[in-house]
Amino acid sequence: MSRFVFKARGPNGIVEGVEDGDTPAAVAEALSHRGLIPITITAERGRPQAVAAQAAPAPAGSQPLTWFQPKVSAIDVMLFSRQIYTLFKAGVPILRALAGLQETTTQPAMRAVLLDLRRSLEAGLELSAAMQHHPKVFDAFYVAMIKVGEASGRLEEIFHRLFEHIEFEQFMRQQIKSALRYPSFVIMAMVAAVGVINVMVIPAFADIFKSAGSALPLPTRILMATSAFTIQYGWWILAALVFAFFGWRHWKTTDEGRLIWDRFLLKMPIVGPIVTKASLARFTRSFALSLRSGVPLERALAGVSFTTDNAYLSVRIDEMRDRVMRGESLAVSAAATGVFTPVVLQMIAIGEETGMLDELLEEVGELYTNDVQYALKSLSQQIEPILIVFLGAIVLVLALGVFLPMWNLGQISLKK
Repeated sequence: MSRFVFKARGPNGIVEGVEDGDTPAAVAEALSHRGLIPITITAERGRPQAVAAQAAPAPAGSQPLTWFQPKVSAIDVMLFSRQIYTLFKAGVPILRALAGLQETTTQPAMRAVLLDLRRSLEAGLELSAAMQHHPKVFDAFYVAMIKVGEASGRLEEIFHRLFEHIEFEQFMRQQIKSALRYPSFVIMAMVAAVGVINVMVIPAFADIFKSAGSALPLPTRILMATSAFTIQYGWWILAALVFAFFGWRHWKTTDEGRLIWDRFLLKMPIVGPIVTKASLARFTRSFALSLRSGVPLERALAGVSFTTDNAYLSVRIDEMRDRVMRGESLAVSAAATGVFTPVVLQMIAIGEETGMLDELLEEVGELYTNDVQYALKSLSQQIEPILIVFLGAIVLVLALGVFLPMWNLGQISLKK
């Protein structure tokens, strides 16, 4: 049996000491039973095992997922957050909790992720560092929140917050899909109808209209030109649209592209206010949690800048942190960014004066969460008038383009 010098995080902060054990994994297991999260485990006359674990390749549990194996979904991560919160609340150590979840889960990919997390913790890594090995499962927001929980010693509360966050995100997606289902079906039906008219109907009428020899109305000339262009270059147009779609998706994954796109999302009609309120709700709730947990202001701002899930807002929050570090007040720094609503700015100013910043930010987060839920439920009602006007304009152009020449031909035949 060897002696190991350990550094671990406990409910009351960082704990250092010496522990006897056969291996670093055995020491990590013993520490976890005492409610401690290992940070480094060093042989008394050796090199830090945690450093070696970070330099070593990923454990066997993190084998790449095959194409035919089901991927870890957001629902799986949501259930994981809820289950581990329940286990933490019951006083179960983290390694035992991960082992229990690994045995009970029926999702092979999630089981492999849990195995990798457990082995990484046994090697001395922090939970957030272990989760960074799986960016497709735990995104930057999730890892940032776990880091806040590790820094504050409130992992239990953080996991509950993450469960609520993912549940709310799933609710938002369902509401958006429900609101867009009918408009999407109508638009696809109209696009198909316009395509059939351009390719099959307009060319048949074009010969009749040309044989009449009379001047054609402007709507008819527009329809005929559009039909001829579609027939001649239709496949090229389709290929260009497909290429543009995939190019847009790739551009949006770049740092510059995501920054521009996220800024555009905040300014979009109808959608922009919903995205803004949802991002501010995430920011205010996570910021309040960090402050309540005793995290210093500058460090809290650095941690929660990733929680907005919007690159443009994250950059502005980093600028706010720089201003605070230069000695400006939080309210002045927030106002200088130009991204916070008057409600948030007012709450920040009052919170600084009264010392109740965390409570007021929590109330703002709840307020915006409720506003987003209401806005999503009424989203279809906001889209329908725009859709009706758009479809009415298309139908009007088609009707005028087809029936005006027929009316003129009928007038000519009556005169004869």
